[in-house]
Amino acid sequence: MTKVRGQEVNRSERTWKWWKRVEGVESTDYDPVAPDEQLTPFDEILRADDHGEASRAAYFANTANYTTEQEQPNMSTLDEAIKQLLAIEGATGAAVVDYSSGMALAQGGSPGFDLGVAAAGNSNVVSAKLRTMADLSLESDIEDILITLGTQYHLINVLNSSGSRGLFVYLVLDRTYANLALARHKLKNLAKDITI
Repeated sequence: MTKVRGQEVNRSERTWKWWKRVEGVESTDYDPVAPDEQLTPFDEILRADDHGEASRAAYFANTANYTTEQEQPNMSTLDEAIKQLLAIEGATGAAVVDYSSGMALAQGGSPGFDLGVAAAGNSNVVSAKLRTMADLSLESDIEDILITLGTQYHLINVLNSSGSRGLFVYLVLDRTYANLALARHKLKNLAKDITI
């Protein structure tokens, strides 16, 4: 106990009141904590008096923006698709491309050329074919386009599901190692599961 202005005041109580004044909150209550009791930040929030409601609400408002691991959007879906595409025998490069902009949303592998440039160029191929189909009044969707080079196959699989419309998968295969029929089959199965 300490004497202040002729009154006996418990030092810890005086310190508590000083801290509350610094925070801009007046309090006549004192909720002593047993010396051996350890307070967690959550306990401190719960022990706040009525004037602490605003800070408590702010704390919970801030934590409301945090998401658990299960709530996190799965951002690796396209990267996982690229890994599976590159696992196809003979595959040397793969990309998922937005053909309206020519941008590769995901890409991987080492085909021996710039996949970004190839993505933009093949976007023109897909767009030109779609325009031609519209001019011919063909009511159908493109499944895939095959471009055969001396040492490579270039497969373009246009995605037509509601979750992936406007995209295509671009797969580069080495002709020495690839089985074209098997690669087309695997590409078709993988492509139908790609969504953004």
